[in-house]
Amino acid sequence: MNKIIVDKEYEIAPVERDVWGSFIEHMGRAVYGGIYEPTHPTAEKDGFRGDVRKIVKELGVPMIRYPGGNFLSGYDWKDGIGTDRPRRLDLAWGQLEPNEVGIHEFNAWAQSVGSRVMMSVNLGTGTPREAAQLVEYCNFEKGTYWSDLRRRNGREKPFAIDMWCLGNEMDGEWQIGHLTAEEYGKKADEAAKQMKWVDKDIKLVVCGSSSPSMKTYPDWDATVLRHTYENVDYISLHRYYSYEKSEREFDLMSSHTDFEAFISTVCATADYVKAGLRSKKTMMLSVDEWNVWHTRPVFNCREVYSDNDEARWTIGPRRAENVYDLTDAVALAGLVCTLINHADRVKAGCLAQLVNVIAPVMTENGGRVYKQTTYYPFAMAIAYAKGTAIRTAINTQKLESVYGDTEKIYAACTYDNGVFSLFVINKSDENETCALDFASSVVRMTERFEMAGQPHAYNDFAHPDNVVPVRVKAEEWSSRKFEIRLPKHSFTLMRFVEE
Repeated sequence: MNKIIVDKEYEIAPVERDVWGSFIEHMGRAVYGGIYEPTHPTAEKDGFRGDVRKIVKELGVPMIRYPGGNFLSGYDWKDGIGTDRPRRLDLAWGQLEPNEVGIHEFNAWAQSVGSRVMMSVNLGTGTPREAAQLVEYCNFEKGTYWSDLRRRNGREKPFAIDMWCLGNEMDGEWQIGHLTAEEYGKKADEAAKQMKWVDKDIKLVVCGSSSPSMKTYPDWDATVLRHTYENVDYISLHRYYSYEKSEREFDLMSSHTDFEAFISTVCATADYVKAGLRSKKTMMLSVDEWNVWHTRPVFNCREVYSDNDEARWTIGPRRAENVYDLTDAVALAGLVCTLINHADRVKAGCLAQLVNVIAPVMTENGGRVYKQTTYYPFAMAIAYAKGTAIRTAINTQKLESVYGDTEKIYAACTYDNGVFSLFVINKSDENETCALDFASSVVRMTERFEMAGQPHAYNDFAHPDNVVPVRVKAEEWSSRKFEIRLPKHSFTLMRFVEE
């Protein structure tokens, strides 16, 4: 018998809202043709699509990372301010950047959808001085060259951006201005000092390894932290999953097993550095890129676009426009559970990305918009993964996956003002019965949602509601113990109120 034990006395930590952030990079059709399309029928005076704005606002993303990504390391933020904006070649993605959307436009759009901006500074071709100048431009009130330039450009009050990324994936040889760990650590530390001298209240995220598959991982993280530990607040993690080693749905849905190991290793590395430095500070994690990303054709995702060879040197070409099915949604729900289960150290995160590029929201140029299957577990996390993460004890069969032995059933739970939100995935190809035991609480189920069906069913413009959560009748009695049915290949969210 499968069994999940939930006891509110065994707390992990509060779940920070910033864990459910997202990401917009100047890549593919994320900006041009995604959030911004002045000729679209729903476009408002600022050129941003009204239909996309409505969906993103309803989603309720608390924070959006901007403007990259690999794009960042070749980007000069000064190209995106004022009236005389140059067109540039974006070497990262092989496309043309018109700079119609820059700091002012994006911040105004983010504010209109109810999100804060997580700003990134260029530490590839950029310098620590330029990073500090950007903080001054955005956050200093008035009376200096950069703050007064912002005011002349139409923004009287500071943007007051509180979260900043120190570059992007600087361990990657694909990165413009790639650096060794020693080189980056010194550069990032100097940028951090200067940026915090401009605004002491900002929080800084230093680049960790871009993937556990990197040969330098986790030595890179340790070296960088030795240089920056006391001047930064988070170390970043980036992780994507696909059918890398097999075509088995079970392996993709078991990605959370590797995700758990990645987070635990980075925590251990940071704690090792903390001990060596005799520091009293515990380093927190920002998982500011995570998602399912198919880089080769699989099942329904038949059209996988090369990162920089399709429609080269055009504005808003197609890049990494994955079609997500139910299996992808279940896999993503498993990653959501992992973020909840590591709430003690993961304090920020960004689903990469938000629109069109490996995204939960898809648009067609001049036309419609729809929500992919992955939209729904992410939306449920934003809406319901609140309060405190509660440790769950899971008794279920272990099965072999490409990531090692893994649970057939995986779960996470939060507790907020007398309400439990239990997230569960069933990776089995059979319907499963599961016993729930609320060890120290008498509860009553108030809501239950399921995503289930054919593993490779998906949504598209013609069938936008083909795969959506279904509200299932909730149990009506109060108890500490329940027996529930979990459909095969499914994601289930249950809500219980304490009696």
